[in-house]
Amino acid sequence: MTEKEKMLNGENYNARDPELLKMAQEARYYMDEFNKPGSNPEADKTSILKNLCEFVGDNVWIEKPFFCDYGKNISIGKNTFINFNCVFLDTNKIVIGENVLIAPSVQIYTATHPLKAVERINSNHKANEAPYRTLTKPVTIDDNVWIGGNAIILPGISIGKNSVIGAGSVVTKSIPENSLAMGNPCRVIEEI
Repeated sequence: MTEKEKMLNGENYNARDPELLKMAQEARYYMDEFNKPGSNPEADKTSILKNLCEFVGDNVWIEKPFFCDYGKNISIGKNTFINFNCVFLDTNKIVIGENVLIAPSVQIYTATHPLKAVERINSNHKANEAPYRTLTKPVTIDDNVWIGGNAIILPGISIGKNSVIGAGSVVTKSIPENSLAMGNPCRVIEEI
C-alpha cells in the first residue's frame, strides 16, 4: 500500500513520502497562482481551482488568499462561496456540498496525530521519514450549510444539510442537518 493510500485510509502514513511531497509542491504552485496580488479574471481563477482541486462545481467563488495541503482531496459543489483567508488541510477528503457559505478565516482539518507522545513521535525515523506519526479523517459539509467566520472544523466531522455553524465555533462532533450550532465545543442550540 502506498503512503497516499494509507493517508486516505486514515492509517499512519509518512508525510514526507516523495509522491505526497510532489502533490504538495504542485498544490503550492496553484495556490501561488491563485493568490497572486492583483485581480485575476474569473476564468483564470476557475481554471486554477479546477487544476488544484479534485472537483469544483459551477459558480464556485473563492476569495484569496486560500490555502490547502494538496487540493486534490477537495471537492466543492456548485454555487458555493468561500471567503477570505480559509485554510483546508486536505490530507483526507474534504467534500463540500452545493450552496455552502464559508465565512472568512474558516479552518477545516483532516489531519490528526496520536494523543500519546510515545505514539506520536517516530523516534526511529529514517532520513526520508517524518519524525512524527500522522493519520487522517475525512470532513463532509452537506448542501446549504453556512459556516461563520473563524470556525474550526476538526477531523472526521460531518455537518448535515441546511445547518448553520456560529462564528468562532470549534466543531468537535458531527452536527445533524437543520441545526443551529455554536460554541467551543460546538453544540446544537436549536433545530432550524
